[in-house]
Amino acid sequence: MTDPQQFIDAARRTVEMEAKSVNSLADKIDADFVTACQLILACEGRVVVTGMGKSGHICNKIAATLASTGTPAFFVHPGEASHGDLGMITRKDVVLAVSNSGTTAELITILPLIKRMGAPLISMTGAPDSVLAQAAHAHLDVSVEQEACPLGLAPTSSTTAALVMGDALAIALLEARGFSAEDFAFSHPGGALGRRLLLKVEDIMHTGDAIPIVKQKTALSHALLEVTAKKLGITTIVNDSGVLLGIFTDGDLRRTLDQGLDIHATPIEQVMTTHCKTIDEGRLAAEALNLMQDNKINALVVVDQNHRPVGALNMHDLLRAGVI
Repeated sequence: MTDPQQFIDAARRTVEMEAKSVNSLADKIDADFVTACQLILACEGRVVVTGMGKSGHICNKIAATLASTGTPAFFVHPGEASHGDLGMITRKDVVLAVSNSGTTAELITILPLIKRMGAPLISMTGAPDSVLAQAAHAHLDVSVEQEACPLGLAPTSSTTAALVMGDALAIALLEARGFSAEDFAFSHPGGALGRRLLLKVEDIMHTGDAIPIVKQKTALSHALLEVTAKKLGITTIVNDSGVLLGIFTDGDLRRTLDQGLDIHATPIEQVMTTHCKTIDEGRLAAEALNLMQDNKINALVVVDQNHRPVGALNMHDLLRAGVI
């Protein structure tokens, strides 16, 4: 194949054939799918997903998707199960066995042992009349008209169909459990989503002596020293009771200099920005980011219930924390 158009035609044909196989799955979601969901929801253990070859790779993905969406699951290689790994399965588990033919030798070998153990069996095959399908408490039909492979040999459409059926199962269970975005984040604490949904303002804000604070009568020149020293690009302005009155930023400085004011004689309260945006320390860091972006500002003051500054943060803090 040297003609570039042949590459494009082959790729498009593959996509179209696999899309057709996936679309046909909708009509195969039946009472057995409901039974499979009910068995898993009632499971006191874990979902053990097992399959050989290309189906085994799909099983790994299905197990990972189930586990990350609220259904504890793991993959067991059926060949290794015959040599000791069967001990990983208990009667409290549910076994999900995937095989396009429904006759995979390694799965059929351990089938009687799973039955004797009493663990419910869900099969996912392309052959509803196969041994594996008939032995299961619930069978998920993932049959396809033909593989995308022109030889009809390489698992292509069939593995795609199995993967999508696994996703359908995971999402149906997710919704049944009322699994939330925050629950998902707890399974992904190291990812960007986890940081956005778990990290709070109090986890990244500057506190104590690191908060830039001056009194309302402080000269502008001394306020500028505070801005420089604390390196947040702002200083907060408070009254004698420590209540926040306003904020002074780099932008305020530029506007002040344009007015030709004497920075040594001008009190900070004369040039500060009042009614500044603030946030509570218990709010999500992602909310702080949205507040900054919506108002086109680069820093926020964190206040307590008495409107006293207890922290401060800027865009750089959110960037370092991985929220952006």
